[in-house]
Amino acid sequence: MSRILNISSSLRRSELDYYDINILRKLIMQANMIRKIAEGKDSPLKLEPSVFIIYKRFFKYIWPQKFKLILGSSTIFILSFLQILVPQITRYVIDVVIPNNYFNLLPFVALIIAITSLLQGGLNFTRNYLMSLVGQKTIYDIRNELYQHLQTLSMSFFENQRTGTLMARLTQDVDALEKLVTTDVAEIVAEIFTFFVIVTYLLYANWRITVLILLTLPIMVYLTQFFGMRMRDAYRELQLRGAEINNHLQETLSNIKLIKSSATEKYETDRFSERNQQNMQANLRTVQLSSAFAPIIDFMNNLGNIIILTYGSWEVMQAKMSIGELTAFLAYLNQINQPAKRFSRIMNVLQKGATALERVFETLDTQTDVIEKADAITLPEIKGHIQFENVEFGYNPTKIVIKNFSLDIQPGMTVALVGASGAGKTSVANLATRFYDPIKGRILFDGYDVRDVTIKSLREQIGIVSQETLLLHASIKENIGYGKPGVRDEDIEAVAKIAYAHEFIMEMPNGYETIIGERGMKLSGGQRQRLAIARALIKNPNFLILDEATSALDTESEYLIQEALQSLLKNRTCLVIAHRLSTIQSADMIVVLEQGQIIEKGTHSHLLATDGRYAYLHKMQFPQKKI
Repeated sequence: MSRILNISSSLRRSELDYYDINILRKLIMQANMIRKIAEGKDSPLKLEPSVFIIYKRFFKYIWPQKFKLILGSSTIFILSFLQILVPQITRYVIDVVIPNNYFNLLPFVALIIAITSLLQGGLNFTRNYLMSLVGQKTIYDIRNELYQHLQTLSMSFFENQRTGTLMARLTQDVDALEKLVTTDVAEIVAEIFTFFVIVTYLLYANWRITVLILLTLPIMVYLTQFFGMRMRDAYRELQLRGAEINNHLQETLSNIKLIKSSATEKYETDRFSERNQQNMQANLRTVQLSSAFAPIIDFMNNLGNIIILTYGSWEVMQAKMSIGELTAFLAYLNQINQPAKRFSRIMNVLQKGATALERVFETLDTQTDVIEKADAITLPEIKGHIQFENVEFGYNPTKIVIKNFSLDIQPGMTVALVGASGAGKTSVANLATRFYDPIKGRILFDGYDVRDVTIKSLREQIGIVSQETLLLHASIKENIGYGKPGVRDEDIEAVAKIAYAHEFIMEMPNGYETIIGERGMKLSGGQRQRLAIARALIKNPNFLILDEATSALDTESEYLIQEALQSLLKNRTCLVIAHRLSTIQSADMIVVLEQGQIIEKGTHSHLLATDGRYAYLHKMQFPQKKI
């Protein structure tokens, strides 16, 4: 911009006619406007402040690759000057070589053009390769950080998020940044720099024609802003619809057995079709905007051709410029038109990238409810003394599910929690594993408050078998050994025998190497549960939580596992959550919960003799037996 002002100040008024002065006045006005745009003052291109903040934060991920970034960017400067060279050669051929019949110069001209072309190709390759390295490493870092951050979030976060939405953020949203970083950033920088280099030269060569061409710039800037804001909203809607499709696919494909057993294939197909149509309409909206923007920009670019051909031809006829110079101007116009022609695609990428970054950063900024202290210590090997002291807890502050809960579990004890559904049994187990933190009170392991120790050292010493069997799409051996890297095959086989899983495993096609499918779909419910028990046992924990661990077993398997557990639980602390009272009669202590409070506790025989809530539940399950 200073170049424009310098040209205007260097011209003497006596050398200009009235028409030239008007053009110069317009040139100064355009320069001031462009300067304001660059400074962000009174600009028709006012991007939302959040966009600048988003991209500023995004740049922090790119900056560690600064050396590759600088080296790749340096090629842009060389390319920009090479862009000027070829039209100048063309001008020289038309104005000098041809009129003077310099036949001997033609081979040299051809050689220079060929060398220039090869240099441009080599520099373009170098630029694209280096920028791709920067982009791929940036995407790698963002995706890793996002996945790592998700692993640190508490269970409450995942209970309030749909799996498909989180998958979309790790895949679609991050992928939307890939093209932005790998190629488009380099192209945008290259084209913008080339634009200013060529415009500066054209102002020097013939400022009158250049100013007429630049008169269209404010209109193009305004149109870019106008369409850009709408395209950003359109891409936000598109990514929302894409996440809904992901959610639907994840839910229906993971519950395909439910769908088929309920004969709801048509219902789910219709629901998917509706979401797919909404996604199509969102796509069409983005296409409409970009398709409308591109021809408008093309029309503005064609105005430049009209200006050069008419005004430039007039100057040629007035002998103010040569035919070679006019030809060079047309070539330069095509070069400075390239960034303008790509404005629609560039804006698409930028707006789509801003929307994706919003969603990624929103997830990264989410804080976990369960926070590990900076000075948390490693929990020593526990003996199994667990204490709940006046614990109060609720999944939301307005609904308390555990009230004034105090319980002292001595090492080696088996304590059973019973009560109606919603009484708070599983919540107690979730607090012990620190999936959640209590609102009031504290939980101690061998005298250590769980909030003072690292989460990893706590959970490594707890074995959990939940009512919902959680298995991976992997081999049986990998599922049993999960959570204990490097475990020996003989140890896996040993715990499988204890869990009465070895026999059915050996009947599988590949034994312990058999792939069991997603969530163990190739196994029966009882087989899945026995693998889950074996997986808990492989950790050899001093504290074991059994949350309806035998609920999916047949009577024979349940009996065998109960026998195995009796010997296994010696010298271990165990917290058992059960609805079937037949599985806990030998527990050292039975705790009866109602609305999150302990209403009675004792042994099986003691509670039956008390004839309270436990005795009532026992009568409900065994009405034929007399108390």
